[in-house]
Amino acid sequence: MTRKPYPTDVSDEEWAFVAPYLTLMTEAAPQRDHSLREVFNGVRWIVRTGGAWRLMPHDLPPWHTVYQQTQRWLKAGVFEAMVQDLREILRILAGRTEQPSAVILDSRTLQSTVESGHRAGYDGGKRKKGSKVHRAVDTLGHLLTLHVTPANEQDRAQVAELVQQVQQMTGESVEVAFVDQGYTGAQAAAAAEAEGIRLEVVKLPEAKKGFVLLPRRWIVERSFGWMSRFRRLARDYQRLAETLIGFHLIAFGILMVKQFVSIGFKSA
Repeated sequence: MTRKPYPTDVSDEEWAFVAPYLTLMTEAAPQRDHSLREVFNGVRWIVRTGGAWRLMPHDLPPWHTVYQQTQRWLKAGVFEAMVQDLREILRILAGRTEQPSAVILDSRTLQSTVESGHRAGYDGGKRKKGSKVHRAVDTLGHLLTLHVTPANEQDRAQVAELVQQVQQMTGESVEVAFVDQGYTGAQAAAAAEAEGIRLEVVKLPEAKKGFVLLPRRWIVERSFGWMSRFRRLARDYQRLAETLIGFHLIAFGILMVKQFVSIGFKSA
């Protein structure tokens, strides 16, 4: 019996793209009890709605099956590969080079929960206890890399880790990184320069009045807005930082493949 579709379900066009990344064993493997597409729909339901694993609707595969398969996918790095390929494809479709020459760095603090409290820190600026998700995106807002720390860690101290990962992902094509004033300081600049990247601080106008749209900086803020649509990422519900990173990759993959399918139909 065919179930009623959920708004979070993957479309036929999207599934045609993502299926090769998710097929770690053949669909006809004797140990497979549930459709791989339905398992992926279960993951999408979790990330989009923010529901607990054990509250997954009964007409989707059992929660433990979806959970175990999600862990296999995360450990295999399938979502990281998917996001990287989609970023390159979307850049080419937008008339850009395959790899960026400029990126934007920023962080977002997620409030801790019972599950993540053991690794939480207090962010005095945001007045919030939780985890910081440090992010690098290209000038289209597409994800390059993520790094998670307790919220009390300084942004400037994460520059070395971020720029190293960025250069590994892009084949050392990045020349400049746009940042806010939280990344100022000789140590942060030196860490970026060691990887061949120049930090450019985008400052607020001195005579600020009301909302000000900062050049370049609004792009990464928009990507934070994209993630806010996924309720699983509204707080840090994960015991492991690696799982939190994985859910961000899943969310970006969902958005980017939807954009790819949309652009593909428009250009067809």
